[in-house]
Parts: sequence; C-alpha cells; structure tokens
Amino acid sequence: MRRHSSSSSSVPPVNGCGDWSTVKTLLPYLWAYKWRVLLALSFLVCAKLANVGVPLILKKLIDSLTIAPSDPMALLVLPLSLLVAYGVLRVSTTLFTELREFVFAKVTQRAVRNIALKVFRHLHALSLRFHLNRQTGGMTRDIERGTRGISSLVSYALFSIFPTLLEITLVLIYLSTHYDIWFSLITVIALVTYIIFTISMTEWRTHFRRTMNDLDSKASTKAIDSLLNYETVKYFGNEDYEAQRYDAGLQHYEVAAVKSQTTLSLLNTGQSLIIASAVTLILWRATQGVIDKSMSIGDLVLVNAFMIQLYIPLNFLGVLYREIKQSLADMERLFSLLDQNREVADKADAQPLQINHQKGGEVRFSHVDFSYETKRQILFDVDFRIAAGTTTAVVGHSGSGKSTLSRLLFRFYDVQAGSITIDGQNIMDVSQHSLRQAIGIVPQDTVLFNDTIEYNIAYGKPGASKEEIIAVAKAAYIHDFIETLPDGYATMVGERGLKLSGGEKQRVAIARTILKDPAILIFDEATSALDSKSEQMIQAQLKEIAKNRTSLVIAHRLSTIVDAEQILVMDKGRIIERGTHLQLLALAGAYAQMWERQQHKKEAAADDDGLESTDLAA
Repeated sequence: MRRHSSSSSSVPPVNGCGDWSTVKTLLPYLWAYKWRVLLALSFLVCAKLANVGVPLILKKLIDSLTIAPSDPMALLVLPLSLLVAYGVLRVSTTLFTELREFVFAKVTQRAVRNIALKVFRHLHALSLRFHLNRQTGGMTRDIERGTRGISSLVSYALFSIFPTLLEITLVLIYLSTHYDIWFSLITVIALVTYIIFTISMTEWRTHFRRTMNDLDSKASTKAIDSLLNYETVKYFGNEDYEAQRYDAGLQHYEVAAVKSQTTLSLLNTGQSLIIASAVTLILWRATQGVIDKSMSIGDLVLVNAFMIQLYIPLNFLGVLYREIKQSLADMERLFSLLDQNREVADKADAQPLQINHQKGGEVRFSHVDFSYETKRQILFDVDFRIAAGTTTAVVGHSGSGKSTLSRLLFRFYDVQAGSITIDGQNIMDVSQHSLRQAIGIVPQDTVLFNDTIEYNIAYGKPGASKEEIIAVAKAAYIHDFIETLPDGYATMVGERGLKLSGGEKQRVAIARTILKDPAILIFDEATSALDSKSEQMIQAQLKEIAKNRTSLVIAHRLSTIVDAEQILVMDKGRIIERGTHLQLLALAGAYAQMWERQQHKKEAAADDDGLESTDLAA
C-alpha cells in the first residue's frame, strides 16, 4: 500500500495540474443534471437573441419616423407595432435570464453540496497521520473558499463569459453583413487587444492573489490554534505574544493585498483605454456614414446601442476572468484534499467483521512491527493473544508503545510487518466500519463535541432513547451530577468539553462506550482523571461491563489491573514480561519494580493524609 510521510501542512500547495483538469473534475457533478443544463443554456441563448434584437427594433423604430407626410396611417400603426415589439424583447431578455437562473440554481447548489459532502467523507476516511499533521484553520478556509469558488465559476463562466462571447459573435455577424468592414475590424481588433491585455495582466496578478490566499490561511490557522489553546495562552500570560504572531501574518497579508490592488488599478485603466478608443472610432465611422448618406440615423443609433451593450459586459470581462482564475485556484485546493492518499483503505472485496457479540472475540497480534516514521520504529515483533471474553492489561513507561496498540487495533494505521486478527480475520481484510463498530474505547484524553451532555452520551449509539441514555449515565455514575445542573442533560459542554472537569468528561466517555455495547473494549487509562473514591466505583462498574467481552486495558496504576488474566510489560516497543499479577511479582523483574515504587508512593500519600488529619485535630 502506498504511504505518505507526514508533512507540515495539511493541504498541499496548488500543484499546477492545470485549470482544465480542475474543470474536468467539476463537469461530472454538473452533467449529472444534463437536461437542466441544456434547458438553462437554451434560455441563455434566447435571452441573448432578445437582447441583440432590442437595438434592431430601435433602429427600425427611428427609421420609421422618417415617413412621408401624406401617409398618416404609417405614423400610427408602424411605430406602435415596433414599440410593442421593443417592449416584448426587453421583457423577454429579463424573463429568459430569470428562467435560466431558476432552472440552473439546483444544478449549482447540488454540485456544491455533493462535492462538499465528498470532501467531508474523504477527510474522515484519511488516516490519523493526516489529521495529526493538518492545520485546521487553513484547511477549513480552503474548503470554504473552494465550495464558494464552484458557485462563482459557474456563475461567471456560464452566465457571464459565455453570454458575452455569444453576444459579441451575433453583433459581429450583423455588422459584417450590413455595414462597412471597418466596423467589424475595429470591433475585432479592440476585442483581441482587450483579451490579450486582460489575460496577460491577470496571469501576472494571479500569484499575488495566491500569495494572499496562502497568507490568509496561515493567519487564520494561527488565530484558531491560539483560540483553541486559550487556557494555555492564559497560563503563560502570552496574549501579547499571540497577538504579535497573528499581526505578523496580517502584516504580510496587507503587503500582498496592497500589491494586488495596485495592479488591479493598472488593469482597469488599460481596459478602459482600449474600450474607449474602440467606441470612439466606431462612432466616428458611423457619423461619417450618416453624413455621406450611406447610413441612416437609425443605423447610427443601432451601432451606438450595440457598442453600449458590449461595453458593459466587456468592462467587467477582466474582473470576471480574474474571478474565474481565482475560483479555479480555490477549487484546485479543494480538490487537492480529495487527492490526499487514503493511507488506510478497505480492500475492494472487504467483508464485514464476523464476531460473537455474546462472548467477545479473540484478538491476536502476530509478530507486529510498526513505525510512524521510517527512521523511528515504535513496535518490535509484538506478539500476544487476548482470549475471547478475557482481559489483557498492558503496562510500561511513557513512550513504550502501549497506546499504539489501540490505534493499530482500531486500524488508524496499518502495520509494516506481521498481522492483527480478530477471531482469525485479518483486520486489513474486513471493512473498517464493521471493525470499529465492534470495538469501544474509553480514552485517557476525552474530547467532547460542543453540544449537550445528552448528545455526547448518545454519540455512542445515534438515535438512542432518553431512557437508554439515562441508564448508561447511571452506570457511569454521572447521572446524579447531571441532575444537579440547571439544564440537566441539555447542558452544553463547551468547545472540546472544556466546561466539564477531566473526571466528568471521562465518565461521559464511559457512558457512551457502554451505550455502544461493543464486543471488544479498550480502556486507555480510563480512570486516570478520577479521584480515588470515584475510581473504585468506576473500576467495579468497568469490571462488570467487561464480562463476556474481550478487553485491552492500558494502565498506569497497577492496582487497577491485578485481576487481569494477562499482563504485558512493554519497554521501548517490545514485550519484556508477560503473565498474571502474581506471576510477574514472582519474576522480580520490571513489573515487580513498578509495583514496589507505586506501593511506596501510596504509603507516602497515606502518611501525608495521616499527618494532615493530625494537624487538623490539633
């Protein structure tokens, strides 16, 4: 399987795969509603035909006023019919434009929705490695700008650029077939000059906009990261330091933004000069035609009306082209998220995990080697078996590889060597969804959603009834605490659950794991944030929960795992001892030393409590 090493950025830089590649990625989402697309395009053509027809009717209307005095009926009938036609065409232009918007609105919004959902699902499908390296602020801005870029691209390209080009084509055809060739030549030369100038200037300016985007994302990343770590900032009194870091990013953004605006002014001035020159030359030719009787007053009005109609959209062509380029750049960054390799992916023939939920499943690590980075191996030939329905505990110093075992069992990463099986099924051969449905975890660091306590408990089983939620809350000894809160189960827990204490968050984690009712349980320092009394109560409950389930307990306090059927002692990624509590004590090895140290700490703590009680009595 292909693997990516970690990087410092969650989203790769725009890779220059080309604007056409980005457009081709978008087209299938739009073409899924091809009949709506074709109908919208037909309305677009009708709107432009009506728009071009307005000056033609205006010409006939003006010319019709030049009639013989002896023909009174023409003065009444002909202008009246032309006036009606003029009004109908004006209304038709607006009507067909709105019909186009009405028909195509669903296409655009559904495309945005489908792409955003696909990116969201893909991000959840990426490995833990990606999410540990991502920069949340910058990534969310890229997603936001990318989805907005889709709407902008469709709006600008399909409803602005294409109609303008269609109208220019119709006008050129009419001018070349009805008037002197100079009218067409001036218009074509002006157009070509305008387009070349606009594209050249816009291409030159694009890197300023991309620099602005990169700096904007970086500034946003710093701001969000700082706010997420609000307490840490306060602990060290680094508010000014954080403000300076943020301001440094804004300062770089300011410099890039000024450059961008300056070059925009230069672009707009050049465009106006080209358009003004062309319109002046065209009107000069038309005036000459009226003077030498080769053109009528109506022809002069017609040519002038054509130029005005072309001038308005052409004046914005540079802005539209720039916005289209920017939308493409934003979409490219969005689609680059979809290009991120799914390091951990289901096989094409992956089957659901088959497991006996009544007695748990047998878990087997067979000679597993693993490393997060190629230069630093974490696990070396780890080999052990957890019999179905039994508890295995893993102990060891920090960094020995204990928590890595749970990550591998959840298949957040794939092993480099060896295998992990559940009831004889290699976890790389089964679907990730079925695997994770069979496993529940109570982590050491519990992170909650910024929602209610009820929502966070129910997350273990979406759609659970209120009675089920209350039952598991009681089992986790948190129900009474929740009842004391003014809003009860509707209490908001805050960002990452920061409104709750560590012990309260851990009890919520225990409750939602009980609600999930998995066949395999992982307790990663599950009671580390609890006081001694609460720990004893929860430990008894966890033992009850673990009955008829396969359990992997990652522990620091050895007193919590003395009843485990198997205890593994890890050091530097290797299992150095294994056995029951009594067997390991008899070995007088690493486990016995850890046990002795913890007993001494416990006795010292008890002595301190005794002295404190004596002092209070005195």
